[in-house]
Amino acid sequence: MSDVQIGLLTIVGILVLVQSGMHVAVALIVLSFIGVWAIKDNWIIAGNMLQLTAYEGIKAYNFGVIPLFVLMGLLVSVSGIGSDMFQVAAQAFRRLRGGLGVSTVAANAIFAAVNGSSIASASVFTKIAVPELLRLGYTPRFSVGVVAGSSVLGMLIPPSMLLIVLGIAAELSIGDLFTAGIIPGLLLATAFCVTIVLLVHFFPGFVGEGGTRGQTDMDLEPTSVLIRKIVPIVALILVVLGGIYGGVFTPIEAGAVGALGALILTILRRKLSRAVLWRVLIETGYVASSILFLLVAAHLYSNMLALSGLPYNISQWVADSGLGFWPVLGLYLMIIIMMGTILDSPSIILIVVPLIVPIMTGFEVHLIWFGIVTIIAVEIGLLTPPFGLACFTIKTNLDDPRITLSDIFIGAAPFVLTMLVILGVVVALPWLSIALL
Repeated sequence: MSDVQIGLLTIVGILVLVQSGMHVAVALIVLSFIGVWAIKDNWIIAGNMLQLTAYEGIKAYNFGVIPLFVLMGLLVSVSGIGSDMFQVAAQAFRRLRGGLGVSTVAANAIFAAVNGSSIASASVFTKIAVPELLRLGYTPRFSVGVVAGSSVLGMLIPPSMLLIVLGIAAELSIGDLFTAGIIPGLLLATAFCVTIVLLVHFFPGFVGEGGTRGQTDMDLEPTSVLIRKIVPIVALILVVLGGIYGGVFTPIEAGAVGALGALILTILRRKLSRAVLWRVLIETGYVASSILFLLVAAHLYSNMLALSGLPYNISQWVADSGLGFWPVLGLYLMIIIMMGTILDSPSIILIVVPLIVPIMTGFEVHLIWFGIVTIIAVEIGLLTPPFGLACFTIKTNLDDPRITLSDIFIGAAPFVLTMLVILGVVVALPWLSIALL
């Protein structure tokens, strides 16, 4: 077999192993090792490459951003800020029909700005928002659907862990990706709110009785109390993101400052006991190590692909085929969305990005814009069956046997359609992603 054929077979093998239940990082390492061995006809070379990749792959200073932002997000999650954001938003939109759904989106958008994880957002707001939505007369499907849909904002609004993984995999500036995610992230949040209002007006049966009227009878808190609830989170956002965009901090330094700020905030709110701190630190280690393990595997996979010559040959095939940029981009997005139905988001990025970046470089596109387009397409997979990680997370955290996994997927369907529309808008209007750079 030629080197290119070996590269193609390893990709097929990785997909098969992942679908059979093997962890994606293990599948990447095993097949990459076998691929290098087959290409070089020497298992010692493959072993040395694995050794060097494990050492060189994560020793870079930039990787420090991962555990720091993970720690910040976990501290924010245990501080109770999500609940405060939901209460403030609920009071702000109480007169709007479907206002509690809009409140869920708004609270999720703010929470995303200091959390960075869609899964964490889904977990937190399943416990905070779903019971309240059900109590006030919203249908079960809409209640879980709006939480599932708005949770994906954590992947786009900075600081996003998926943006960090993409930046490392594609060798792009993490700071630029953070900046580029702001406008599309806010646009997506706004589109979700518009979707809820349209559902209330045109499909009131889907939303439920609670959505057809404003919650004007809710108990109102004094303005001073609302200000005390929102000031800490706004201050943390301004310090972290303002520091990055103002050039005061690098993203790594901002992660450290954010983690410290979240720690102080959690202490001041009296939410941090020894047991909670230990649990947060242990979970930070688990999450960060799993991400770094994935990145080591991705580096080995990228090295194997480079040895096989597969990315170069695909680029040459695209150039020789006469396919223009738009057909290639359309095919790529279709593949990404379909992969999202069976794989988790980091796995898709680590498997596909090393293959597509050389092709996009050949088309001379703005890679930061392309990265944001990729993230939005990958996010759609969080809400689509059969995998739909955000939907599975909601089901796991939902203490209500009446609501099935199918209900969650159906409830999320309008938000999937909205994301497809926003994906088209961001593709058609690249300036939305690069205007702030």
